[in-house]
Amino acid sequence: MIVETLKVFVAVTEQSNFSRAAEQLNLSQPGVSLHIRNLEQELGAKLLHRSPKQVKLTEAGSILYRHAKQILSLYHEAKEEIRHLQHAVTGSLTIGASFTIGEYVMPRLLAEFTGLYPQVDIRVNIGNTGEITQAVRANELDLGLVEGSVAYPDVEIKPYMKDEMILVAPPGHPLSSRRAVEAGMLDDQVWVLRETGSGTRAFSDAFIRDAGLSVKRSFIFNSSQGVKESVAAGLGIAILSRLVVRKELESGEICELPVKGMKLTRDFLLIRSKSLPMTMAMSVFVQKLLSLPAPPPLNLDKRLRRP
Repeated sequence: MIVETLKVFVAVTEQSNFSRAAEQLNLSQPGVSLHIRNLEQELGAKLLHRSPKQVKLTEAGSILYRHAKQILSLYHEAKEEIRHLQHAVTGSLTIGASFTIGEYVMPRLLAEFTGLYPQVDIRVNIGNTGEITQAVRANELDLGLVEGSVAYPDVEIKPYMKDEMILVAPPGHPLSSRRAVEAGMLDDQVWVLRETGSGTRAFSDAFIRDAGLSVKRSFIFNSSQGVKESVAAGLGIAILSRLVVRKELESGEICELPVKGMKLTRDFLLIRSKSLPMTMAMSVFVQKLLSLPAPPPLNLDKRLRRP
């Protein structure tokens, strides 16, 4: 089928290498070469300049590549419309999620989604917000679920949930006995932070900057689990999503420090590349995501009984 040959041609063009294209398509290198030879014979034109190190498009190849991308996109859309006509949600989904969402929202969401659509094959990649955003822009992910701020003209952005951020401290911290703190009381504290590129780190940096706080010392961890364990161990204070610390707040391992006059929230965002067609599987996943209920309220009895 010509579609398969065009897929091979596009892969060779984008990889600039026959071997890498063969590996990507799970084909043999001779098989890839045969597809290209047949295509050149059919069109009566040389499409690729081959060298031991790389492959480059000829002028004819550039024309074909541009149209091949359009043909493959239209073919993909046609397949999805036919599946929709048959009321079958199938195919695959590759979803990227930031750590907070991937660890505390995705498990429940995927359990419900796969129960409704068992024929959809789902793969989840977890990274920080910056990593997931760049993978979406490169069309390596169908959808991205991130927190914080994303601003790229080639990315479609849709907020789907409000996330409450809270300041947390170890139970023995000098401020832990207070029911609320003034922002100025947080000056010259030891902070436990996420790595650069994390949405949680961006939120924490903005809070510290906007409050005009000086930081006595900071410790950096590349996971929220590491941050909250460090807070519980008495290393310092941190800002984390309430979703991340629900259990530790209820058990008393860490305590919340409400900041007077401040409600700390951020958006959870659904992002996708504007150049990627919306499949039926993507569409139903987005619908499920947008229907997620808010998390249940936290039992604050332990915090309210604090001296």
